[in-house]
Amino acid sequence: MQAEGTGQTVGGGPGTWTCSQAPPPTLPEEERGERLVELHASFRELVTFFCTNSTIHGTIRLVCSSQNRLKTASWGLLLAGALGLLYWQFALLFEQYWRYPVIMTVSVHSERKLFPSVTLCDMNPHRPHLARHHLRVLDDFARENIYSLYQFNFSDSRDALGAEVPGPEPAFQLDRRIRLQRLRPLDGQNRVGFKLCNSTGGDCVQRAYSSGMVAAQEWYRFHYINILALLPAAHEDSHGSHFVFSCRYDDRDCHAQHFQTSHHPTYGSCYTFNSVWATQRPGVTHRISLVLRAEQQDHLPLLSTKAGIKVMIHPQDHTPFLEHQGFSIRPGTETTIDIREDEVHRLGSPYGQCMDSTGSVDVQLLYNTSYTRQACLVSCFQQLMVQTCSCGYFFYPLPAGAEYCSYMRHPAWGHCFHHLYQKLKTHQLPCTTRCPQPCRESSYKLSAGTSRWPSSTSADWVLAVLGEPSRRNPWPPSASIKSWPLPLPSSPSRAHTEGPTSRSGARPLSPVPCPRISLAKVNIFYQELNYRMVNETPVYSVSQLLSAMGSLWSLWLGSSVLSVVEVLELLLDAMALTLLLCCRWLRGSQGQPRAATRVPPPSQRPASGPVAAGTTSNAPGPGCLHLPRCCREFSRSLG
Repeated sequence: MQAEGTGQTVGGGPGTWTCSQAPPPTLPEEERGERLVELHASFRELVTFFCTNSTIHGTIRLVCSSQNRLKTASWGLLLAGALGLLYWQFALLFEQYWRYPVIMTVSVHSERKLFPSVTLCDMNPHRPHLARHHLRVLDDFARENIYSLYQFNFSDSRDALGAEVPGPEPAFQLDRRIRLQRLRPLDGQNRVGFKLCNSTGGDCVQRAYSSGMVAAQEWYRFHYINILALLPAAHEDSHGSHFVFSCRYDDRDCHAQHFQTSHHPTYGSCYTFNSVWATQRPGVTHRISLVLRAEQQDHLPLLSTKAGIKVMIHPQDHTPFLEHQGFSIRPGTETTIDIREDEVHRLGSPYGQCMDSTGSVDVQLLYNTSYTRQACLVSCFQQLMVQTCSCGYFFYPLPAGAEYCSYMRHPAWGHCFHHLYQKLKTHQLPCTTRCPQPCRESSYKLSAGTSRWPSSTSADWVLAVLGEPSRRNPWPPSASIKSWPLPLPSSPSRAHTEGPTSRSGARPLSPVPCPRISLAKVNIFYQELNYRMVNETPVYSVSQLLSAMGSLWSLWLGSSVLSVVEVLELLLDAMALTLLLCCRWLRGSQGQPRAATRVPPPSQRPASGPVAAGTTSNAPGPGCLHLPRCCREFSRSLG
């Protein structure tokens, strides 16, 4: 751009600003050339250069159709519309990407897998010896409540209680204010249940049920756990039930030491097939076969109405939660259970929240087993129970320093527990967010088939062989398992129907009527020699995101990554040109005479190559004294 009059040159090349000094000297032809950094003189020249030389489709039509304004306007609208649609789809693409969606991919593998753990319970909750008197008082109270509601007097089971073991019993007083009664909830329907009130008695909650049987069971269980909560932690759990008659694992005998014993307040004595022995023999073709005995000795009829066996198959080193999973086996049947394993792999942050083997959660786990979400939820609820109600629920382990709830020590714990449990079911407690799913988890899909066992024609000899000492497997005695197996006790009804036996003690094998069978046979094995792996896979990884962006860019503009670089170059040139125009405006605003308002394009401007050494000065002339320092330095850098 040339100024009016004369001036001294500051820099040189295209877009060079000249001050009011003498005209620049003419350089030889060989010294004229393009600068290292050269800007266009105007935005029109900048856009024309970009449209002529860009690789983006449609931009050149803005230049070649410049003589036809209709075509220029049409192509301008088309190009603007394509850009708008492109960035609209970019916005949709990034919105979906930042949601971090996942898809599930299923693959089948045939690697060697370990046999799962099997937990079996006899569903026979027993009467602890230290609480037999209190349970007898509870049975009498239950008989009174049921008779007052239904005029029915159920049979007394005092004959089955056995002799009481001498010893100090915990001090306990039955709360007779908590009675089984008819209630009329807000919906107006007649129901049966009981009330739980706070310490002052001013606020009560109704535990109402439409089924009288369920109401009686829940009412009895509430009093039952108040009695058990007072027993010492080391009280005897096993009631001497000879539950396992025989066991075969992978064509080998398994013995008592291969089982871990425990006791459940509702499901009785439980036996978990020891995973330590199974881990030494990995494979997918193994099977376990057991003969079990379901008995009703020391039975609590109001606590459990079922006769059978509770079975749960779960991963090794996992706590079995029989209240939420598992299934029952009927006595007198042979049940075949086929296992199919599914292994789930979940993605962590940012695609989701899961707990890996190296992570930690904000909950102190109360189970000494591997992490599961159910164990975390139970631990979280028990800790909130201790903090809110000052005691712990009897069905769950206790934190350090806490004690179990009993209305002898905490009269209003039932009211507190009910409100807290309702909040848990409605997801108002933080346990759901504090207990994520495990990142790796194994689950088992089961299918079962049953048949009558033993049959009516083979019942005699099967029971005789199972009960004969010379035929049974040697099970060593254990503290919690008296002797494995134990011959079936003689039945009076059977003694009358079988007829006389021989002097040698052998019984006839003729088909005779037999009493109700209490045995059950269980066969568990893998259904297939493979397992399914379910993996979470991100819908858009970084490479897939770039690929989708490239596809959209090519669809709407027919260009590549280098075209994006061209657009960035256009933006940088526009910013630099804007900065120079701002410097010119600032110089004019300080009262200096304006230079020419137009800088001729390179084809029309005189040759002004690099200024020969000694012919120019970096110091501004009289007309450039008031030019801001930043603009002067930027102009020198362009030279």
